[in-house]
Amino acid sequence: AMKLQSPQFQALFTPGLRSVAELFEKKNYELRIAGGAVRDLLSGMTPQDIDFATTATPAEMKEMFTSAGVRLINNKGEKHGTITARLHEENFEITTLRIDVVTDGRHAEVEFTTDWEKDAERRDLTVNSMFLGLDGMLYDFFNGYEDLKNKKIRFVGKANERIQEDYLRILRYFRFYGRIAEKPGDHEPSTLQAIKENAKGLAGISGERIWVELKKILIGNHVNHLVRLMYELDIAQYIGLPLDGSLEEFDRVTKNIQNLCPKPMTVLTSLFKVKDDVTNLDLRLKISKEEKNLGLFLVKHRQELTKAVGAEPLRPYQDFIMDSREANTNSKICELLKYQGEEHLLRELQEWTVPSFPVSGHDLRKMGVSSGKEIGTALQQLREEWKKSGYHMDKEELLSCLKKL
Repeated sequence: AMKLQSPQFQALFTPGLRSVAELFEKKNYELRIAGGAVRDLLSGMTPQDIDFATTATPAEMKEMFTSAGVRLINNKGEKHGTITARLHEENFEITTLRIDVVTDGRHAEVEFTTDWEKDAERRDLTVNSMFLGLDGMLYDFFNGYEDLKNKKIRFVGKANERIQEDYLRILRYFRFYGRIAEKPGDHEPSTLQAIKENAKGLAGISGERIWVELKKILIGNHVNHLVRLMYELDIAQYIGLPLDGSLEEFDRVTKNIQNLCPKPMTVLTSLFKVKDDVTNLDLRLKISKEEKNLGLFLVKHRQELTKAVGAEPLRPYQDFIMDSREANTNSKICELLKYQGEEHLLRELQEWTVPSFPVSGHDLRKMGVSSGKEIGTALQQLREEWKKSGYHMDKEELLSCLKKL
């Protein structure tokens, strides 16, 4: 048996967790860390959030916490068996072991159990199906630890059954593949077969849930390989991707942005040929307004707005920002530069501060230009001169220029 005693594991034992552990021990209920947190700890990472599993029922937990004077946070998890307790400024989400009784491909009706293996059995992937005792003891019914060490992503039990319990698991398979697998193409043929046979089940999954998974896939590893698989296995059409996505462009852009931390939408847009592709994605996935605007912006400008030949390659982008009347043009241009793979220009742009135009209507009045219309025209002309100078001319130079005009 494997016992974990890493510094990341030791660090979990805050005053809050010690108090929780004590309460469960007093009552002889078993309490273990479950799922993703175990995977992270075994990979030597500090987990972002920790789920606990227990043999105690929700009613037993409520009774135990309430009589100890512990505050319970009312979240809607209780019918799935999750109780959230707050101790020492920390929330603890603790879920009763359960068996799925009925599943419809989206959600499950559950019944509680005290059998740890039965609970592990209904989890999606072997690397997510392990438990860790608070003494560091690993409980691993499906060789999740072996798979994690070998960087293998596998469904618990039969892929077909796991997928039919919740079709979103197809995308979760891809997401964890992009996180854990070492190289592209290392799949079990039977798994890919099960995914292909069940692909159309994704049609019934809400756009919001799909988008959460898809975004993580887009910024993980092997994204080019995984998106190609989505087309090969007939998944693309059910998750809002265009039937004829530009896989060559996608290939090129995913190479461009390797170390540039693009937004998911920037990566995805390289599949799109026309702006309708963005609109259709939005209809299926209900992406945010900002994401939609970024997609439309990239489709519109990725070909025309490119670096200048000569000494000032960044100028076209700077001019675009200066002429734009919109708020977040700067960040959209940064995404465009990532898309184009212009790493040096991106850094230069990130260091550039948008200069402010040095002349105001007030200055012109002082020079005797009185009518509003003339002031408007003069400011426009000076702005043009200022732009031609690369935004370097100062107030004096611009005003003496006005005398010439």
